[in-house]
Amino acid sequence: MKKLVTIIAALALVSSAASAQKFGHIDFQETVQLMNQMDEAMDKMAAAQQAASETYQELVQEFQNKMSQYEQKKATWASTPSILQSKERELEDLQNRIREFQETVQQELSEQQQTLMAPIVEAAQQAVNKVAAEKGLAFVFDKANVLYIDAAQSIDITAAVRTELGIPEDRTIESVAAARQA
Repeated sequence: MKKLVTIIAALALVSSAASAQKFGHIDFQETVQLMNQMDEAMDKMAAAQQAASETYQELVQEFQNKMSQYEQKKATWASTPSILQSKERELEDLQNRIREFQETVQQELSEQQQTLMAPIVEAAQQAVNKVAAEKGLAFVFDKANVLYIDAAQSIDITAAVRTELGIPEDRTIESVAAARQA
């Protein structure tokens, strides 16, 4: 009998402890996107992508020009195999340079994006941690990764985190997208 009473008491204690835990939620990705630091990071990424695109276009244009010249003079060069082979190797080398450039620039752009995003995500995470601690939350869930949130049992900390990060109330994804397109 004592065991049964002890088990029931333990279950009641666990049940009341679980119901005392507070839960919070936030749209973390949206919050990160609205941070002022994202504007600078996006500008840097756009500039890097533009420079990469221009360089790629220059390489492609060089290849097209050399290919056009090759096609026009191929019959003439056919009488001198060493010239023909040299021009074919030149085209092949240029194709390889273009391919290597694409691979390298993609990797560099990805690394640059990660480097630019790391401090922004870290600042957002610190703000979430601070707000969660202030509100006494046991867990904070990212709305984007949760299938269901009962608003009556979970606190939306988005506004508090936005305030902590200095994000104005009128700054929205739509206003940020419009400003970036302008």
